[in-house]
Amino acid sequence: MDSQAEPKLEIFFFPYILGGHLIPMIDLARLFASHGVKATIVTTPHNVLLFQNPILRDQQLGYDIGFLALNFPAEEYGLPNGCENELTTTNGDMFTKLFMAAMKLQDPLRKLLSQTRPDCLISDRLYPWIADVTDGLGIPRVVFDGSGCFSHCVEESLRRYAPHEKVVFETESFLVPGLPNQIELKRSMLPDYVKAENVFTHFLNEALECEIKSYGIVVNSFYELEQAYADYFQKDMKRKIWHIGPVSLYNRTNIDKVERGIKTSIDEHSCLSWLDSRDPNSVLYISFGSMPRITSAQLLEIAHGLETSNHPFIWVIGRILDYSSKEKQQVESVVLPVGFEERITKSKRGLMIRGWAPQLLILEHPAVGAYMNHCGWNSIIEGVTAGLPMITWPFSSEQFYNERFILNVIRVGISMGNEDWVPLKEVPRVTIKRDKVAHVVNRLMGCEEDEVVDMRKRAEEFRDKAMKAFEKGGSSHSNVHAFIAELKSCRKISQNGH
Repeated sequence: MDSQAEPKLEIFFFPYILGGHLIPMIDLARLFASHGVKATIVTTPHNVLLFQNPILRDQQLGYDIGFLALNFPAEEYGLPNGCENELTTTNGDMFTKLFMAAMKLQDPLRKLLSQTRPDCLISDRLYPWIADVTDGLGIPRVVFDGSGCFSHCVEESLRRYAPHEKVVFETESFLVPGLPNQIELKRSMLPDYVKAENVFTHFLNEALECEIKSYGIVVNSFYELEQAYADYFQKDMKRKIWHIGPVSLYNRTNIDKVERGIKTSIDEHSCLSWLDSRDPNSVLYISFGSMPRITSAQLLEIAHGLETSNHPFIWVIGRILDYSSKEKQQVESVVLPVGFEERITKSKRGLMIRGWAPQLLILEHPAVGAYMNHCGWNSIIEGVTAGLPMITWPFSSEQFYNERFILNVIRVGISMGNEDWVPLKEVPRVTIKRDKVAHVVNRLMGCEEDEVVDMRKRAEEFRDKAMKAFEKGGSSHSNVHAFIAELKSCRKISQNGH
């Protein structure tokens, strides 16, 4: 077949329904469309509405990209329509119901794929049933992993060697065997589903099995960031992988950076104006992601610590949950020190954002000098891309593994010192007092000790490497082309009946 007459490669992108998974997958689809692929995003009607503006702009640029919507069975689980990406739905029981509803997308997806027959489906790893759908139809299946290679290498070591079973106390350190770096963890940092089998253990085992049997894995990272672990992943764990990130770099205009999902709760112009009034590298940006992971009591300690430290900051306050004493239900509760917001507003020393923030715009602003976060992979990769040192404060999921990556592998962060992994349905305790908050902030923002200076320098070097990887001729750019070429080759083999 003449190459010019060859039909476009068509890839379907099937993201998990929540923001932390959804946003990078949308960026991924847009990236592939810009490389000449016909990209179709399969998601819920509510999520289509959230992302319709950036997709429309891509279509106006001539890219072949669009949506196909699958009906989301919210009402079946007592959930309100359009609930999938509202911040009000990410606590305990609601999260479980959302999870169960997402699993119900299997039959609608099978029907859609049997009618459309794309060349490939890239799906989130949290759909372990996806293999049953694609393998029966003969469609190549690739897993999109919302985390980096490092955390999976840690997980693999824990599965193989179970070093955590050889220590007695929760606070006891142990070495994670077999990795390129010396990595230590404590039992208290491990997910409950690692320490003892539960329903989620079995679910993740299914997801892993699905991942191992897939055609390969696409990762929102770049080779130069975790080179030793990318090699370990391929050579030691025998898994096929493409590093194609940071996908957030696809968003080049301010409007694209602002319109990444849920509408921001602050006008970007007023946010940028506040930042423009600050000195370079003087502002600390604080965000713990969209999931409610701290109590109002811990919130108070952070606020007091920030006020004592006397450094400018932007603080994105997500939902703060506590248990109501009467019903033992999780309830929203935001308690700040008396007069705190008035004082920081009047002095112009702080900016509080409730809800969704234009994070990429903030991180990239020259006034921002550091980033306090929960060690979710999206936060890490966006912080690295902005060249910022970080204050690490993990809570759950694989975040304690990611913290080790920041502290021990790329060495661009200082730990706040939290050591307790907390399940989503439980409210965390107050683990960090105000004096510790002030001390860590002062050390990173106000200290010129050699270690901090070197940390800043390393962070800037990784930013430059990220930019280079993503541009034409860089490792991620080349990986996108290699991935496309391989799928086209697979299609030809399939058409020739081999």
